[in-house]
Amino acid sequence: MKIVRGIIELVMEALETIVFVGTVYVVAYLFLFQPSAVNGASMEPNFHTGDRVIANRIAYKLHPIARGDVVVVRSPLNPEVEFIKRVIGLPQDSITIAQGKVFVNGKLLLDQFTSSATYANQGFISEGQSYQVPKDMIFVMGDNRQNSLDSRSFGPIPIGNIIGQAVYRYFPPSVFGSIKNPLRN
Repeated sequence: MKIVRGIIELVMEALETIVFVGTVYVVAYLFLFQPSAVNGASMEPNFHTGDRVIANRIAYKLHPIARGDVVVVRSPLNPEVEFIKRVIGLPQDSITIAQGKVFVNGKLLLDQFTSSATYANQGFISEGQSYQVPKDMIFVMGDNRQNSLDSRSFGPIPIGNIIGQAVYRYFPPSVFGSIKNPLRN
């Protein structure tokens, strides 16, 4: 009888542990963090198809969005689609793309994220013309400027479409680690 009681207690403890860990996981997934996958070449050379990142869902409740942050966002064209882009323009910023360069508020964006020139001929923003990012919106671009569907094509993204700030890359293991924003102090 003692053996049966011991087995039952062990099973109950295991179930309690499983329920506790499962609850913590669900709460963390629903409210704090979300895993996301990189699809496509738009963030190369910094992120590649198949890379996996963790998005911090509450990051922007703790600190403001910063230019240079990598974010996971819902597409403004299809809310079922999520993608990863870099924040280039903040609310009320003036964005100008001219001669292959990005200017924010009249200053050249010293962007260490891309090695290719940036052009505006994708539909939403015209070469050499300034665009002011509306309040409560951000302007995003892929790091692979030659091969990215981003705010140059579909316009700014509502801040409400941000799922979270990409803070860790956990796959592949060779690039595991935190995702830094070199523009953030």
